Amino acid sequence: MQRRLDLDWVRIAAFFLLVLYHIGMYYVTWDWHVKSPYASEAVEPLMLLTSPWRLSLLFMVSGVATAFLFAKTQMQSSGSGFLAQRSWRLLMPLIFGMLVIVTPQSYYELLDSRYPGGYHDGYLAFWGRYLAHDKTFCDADGCLRLPTWNHLWFVAYLWVYTLIGWALLRFAPKAADAAGGWLERRLSGIGVLLWPAVLLIVGRAALVGRFPSTHDLTSDWYNHAQYLPLFLLGMLVATREDVWNALQRLRWWALLLAVTGYAIIVWYFYASGYDDVRPPPDALRMLQRVVWAVFQWTAIAAIFGFARSIAFREMPALHYLREAVFPVYILHQTIIVVVAYNLQPIDLHPAIEGPLLVVITFGLCFGGFEIVRRVRWLRPLFGLKASARLVTGNVDRAPGATMTR
Repeated sequence: MQRRLDLDWVRIAAFFLLVLYHIGMYYVTWDWHVKSPYASEAVEPLMLLTSPWRLSLLFMVSGVATAFLFAKTQMQSSGSGFLAQRSWRLLMPLIFGMLVIVTPQSYYELLDSRYPGGYHDGYLAFWGRYLAHDKTFCDADGCLRLPTWNHLWFVAYLWVYTLIGWALLRFAPKAADAAGGWLERRLSGIGVLLWPAVLLIVGRAALVGRFPSTHDLTSDWYNHAQYLPLFLLGMLVATREDVWNALQRLRWWALLLAVTGYAIIVWYFYASGYDDVRPPPDALRMLQRVVWAVFQWTAIAAIFGFARSIAFREMPALHYLREAVFPVYILHQTIIVVVAYNLQPIDLHPAIEGPLLVVITFGLCFGGFEIVRRVRWLRPLFGLKASARLVTGNVDRAPGATMTR
């Protein structure tokens, strides 16, 4: 079986864009754990360049990986070990992350908030209250929810979606195969740009106004409406060459639509003159939701199409990054929050502090990975196999790493 090197690189790039996006969250006016004293709308249009599609892309890539990992397990055994393997590789980092890695984010959010009287008991005392599900840390914006998974919500959602995908592949393989063939017939031409966009349009138009993004799993219906279908789409078309060939053929059209959609979205939010005081007409708001969904899918389609058109080769850097990407993802947001908060007393201008924060974040993330990859008992806590052998092209990685065709 030949690896899908194009999807390996797409996954790596998407996770690294996520790191940059979360650094940007420190400098925008949108709600986040800690905020820069210089937070403004200045970089928000740049944030919108990836915000609509980045996570949807990752879920679809993870769906592709799920199909191939399941097939690989079937070849090696009866297939019964797939769910146990994926649960171990996803739930162990999630639980460890919630108990240890994420805790400083809540602590510094508390220090950065308007908590009455401030907080002076120190980190270890807070950690104990964090683990005890303390509900008393409240300010004008609400109460801290403790414990929490914060940015690790992606892992929790991926595990749930993997359960659904596994059930389909395990108990209804003929139905899954038939669904894949049906999708291939409809997505082998212009339909590859049309029908997924229609699905996302319907979900956004119907749900985004009723179910804001919460990442709490149980009431996050709009996010489920966009992420779960794309995960299943990736799983069902993983081996359908006509679909991937259509994405490659139509990549320039997808890019044109994505650029147009992005321009309209930026105009709507930052140049139209509408805001909370002067809200837009309902028809314009609905049009924006349609354009958002079109931009979301066509950006994904363009990325897949252009990546497939490149003749990637195996190289040591790819081997290294395949293994590094999940530990880097687990560590990155805590590092950003801690470093950004502690840089505040220096009062650097964002033009200096922002690039410095990028360098420090990636440096500490990869430094942490270098430690993790060498310590056998740490590896499973960060989603890696317990074996500390050097990675090879035949070793699967979590989440969503092994992609063959």
